[in-house]
Amino acid sequence: MENQVAGVRGRSPRAAPRLAARRLPLLAGALLSLIAGLWGALALLDVSVPLPRTSFARQHGPLMALGFLGTLISLERAVALGRPWAYASPALAGLGALTTAAGLAAPGRVLLTAAGGWLVAVYIAVLGRRTGTDLAVQTAGAAAWYAAGLLWIGGRGVGDIVPWLAAFLVLTIAGERLELARVAFLGRRASDGLVATAALIGAGAAVSVWWAEPGWRLTGLGMAALAGWLAVHDVARRTVRGTGLPRYAAACLLAGYAWLAAAGTIWLIAGRPTGGAYDAALHAVFLGFVMSMVFGHAPVILPAVLRIRLPYHPVLYAPLVLLHASLLLRVGGDLAGSSGARTAGGVLGEVSLLLFGACAAAASRLAARAASRLVGRERS
Repeated sequence: MENQVAGVRGRSPRAAPRLAARRLPLLAGALLSLIAGLWGALALLDVSVPLPRTSFARQHGPLMALGFLGTLISLERAVALGRPWAYASPALAGLGALTTAAGLAAPGRVLLTAAGGWLVAVYIAVLGRRTGTDLAVQTAGAAAWYAAGLLWIGGRGVGDIVPWLAAFLVLTIAGERLELARVAFLGRRASDGLVATAALIGAGAAVSVWWAEPGWRLTGLGMAALAGWLAVHDVARRTVRGTGLPRYAAACLLAGYAWLAAAGTIWLIAGRPTGGAYDAALHAVFLGFVMSMVFGHAPVILPAVLRIRLPYHPVLYAPLVLLHASLLLRVGGDLAGSSGARTAGGVLGEVSLLLFGACAAAASRLAARAASRLVGRERS
């Protein structure tokens, strides 16, 4: 990620970047996975919607975690590596998600698992260029994706592999945050603390294969400890006092850490929860934590991946506030046993994701127009 970000930041603000059109089909796979996953989620929320395939609802979790987020993460890694073969990972992930959404469960699982294995190979190639604790943690996250896929192929249900899916996303994000923390001259002793929490998460996922309750509790302990580590050591603690994009990104990150701590605490107390507690913890980590990270990193990652400017604008706070407010409503409904609050929170959460996409597209379009006008004035 660092090379791509540096390239974007180093480009002249007056230069109009050329769209990386060849990457658009891969991004389209992620977006189609998102649409199918959100559509299926409405059915799970008991909202009356036409559902062309019940697999949209049954495979909601894998479509979001592996189809949408997995494709985005592997695409970003492929861009950072800069090798053509690396793009097989996002291609397999997108194809696997669409195959799964079409109701072809068995081949979809194989493709999604292959994407995770290919991502491990991408990280190994990156490790050949440089080593570091941050890359080791991210590689462990990719390995968790691959392990989840193998268990899924082997007959485990989606609910059984949730700790592995959480490990994939949480460790990937934690590794990237550690990468930035090292830039901020983080001490080695402090980074060892992140490695210890990552090891707890990985160990918990492994234990959950044979002993669900202890495994989920251990994973929860690791997530809660990681949230505490990030809240203390992440540079977001300082940048939240700034202005513009740094402050917005920090707000996304710190809010996400709070949800990670909440999910970890529920798993630590309840083990493998059921009913409302299961739904609350699941969406606290995958929506409250992960999607908040997506909101915060999008203004940097999108230009790096597609060469499309996504400048900061205060309007980006609207979907962020809606995301967390809707999740508070949903989690409150889950824990209080209020189906109405749960449904309302879930629907508003989906609206927040779509609203973020609309705000990002509008901001990017405005930036492109402003750059064109500036170039036109200079030429005249």
